[in-house]
Amino acid sequence: MENWVKYTDEYLNITISESQQEQFAIYEKLLLEWNEKFNLTAVRDVEGIRIKHFFDSLTCTKALGNLNGKSLVDVGTGAGLPGIPLKIIYPEMSLVLVDATGKKVNFCQHVIQTLGLKNSMAIQARSEEMGLTREHRERYDVAVARAVARLPILCEYLLPLVKIGGVILAQKGETAAEELAQSKKAIKMMGGKNQNILSVSLPIFEDRRYLILIEKATSTPANYPRRAGIPSQKPIQ
Repeated sequence: MENWVKYTDEYLNITISESQQEQFAIYEKLLLEWNEKFNLTAVRDVEGIRIKHFFDSLTCTKALGNLNGKSLVDVGTGAGLPGIPLKIIYPEMSLVLVDATGKKVNFCQHVIQTLGLKNSMAIQARSEEMGLTREHRERYDVAVARAVARLPILCEYLLPLVKIGGVILAQKGETAAEELAQSKKAIKMMGGKNQNILSVSLPIFEDRRYLILIEKATSTPANYPRRAGIPSQKPIQ
C-alpha cells in the first residue's frame, strides 16, 4: 500500500492517514473478494486497483478541492468509484452512490457498512429518474461520473441533480476535448456554463486522464432529463 500512498502525496498533495490507509486496505480486499464472485470491475490486480481505481478517483480533488461539508452524488458508480475513495479522504462529505445494477449497489452498501462511512448511501436507480424527483433534483453540490457515457449524455444525467452554483465533474480519457466540443448545446440547455478541462497523469502506468468541470448557472428546464434511455439513444447535440 505504501507506494501509491506516496504518489498521492507527491502528485496530488494528499496525505493519507494510517486510519485512512486501513480503510483503503479493507476496500481493496473487498474488491478482490467480490470480483471472484461476479464482474465488479475489469481491474483485478492489486497495483491496478491502487493506481487505476484509488489514485485515479482521488485525482478529482485537482478540480474539486476539499469536499468536506459538501454533498456529492456519484452516478454510475459501479464499485463505488470515485465516490468511496473521495469519502475516505473527506469524511465530512455526504455521499450518494447511484447505479442501475443491483449487485454493484449491494457491494457499495457492504463497503459503506464495513468501513463505517457516515452520511453515505447507495441506491439502485437510473439518473434520469432521480433527476425528476424532489428528493434528488438540484440537491447536490457536486455530481461526478467515471466511465459512464459520452459527455453530451452525461450533461443530461448530471446537471439536473446539481444545485445552482454547484458543479459536475466527468472523468475522461483522450476524447475529452472532442466530447466537450460536442456538448455545448447540452450544457447550455441543462443550465451549465464555464467549462474547464484539467489534465492529470497516473504514476507507473503513465496514462493521461482528463477532468471536465462544468458549473451549474441556471435551473434545468422542467422537461429534462428525458425519460430513461432517451438521453443515450438521442443525445442533445
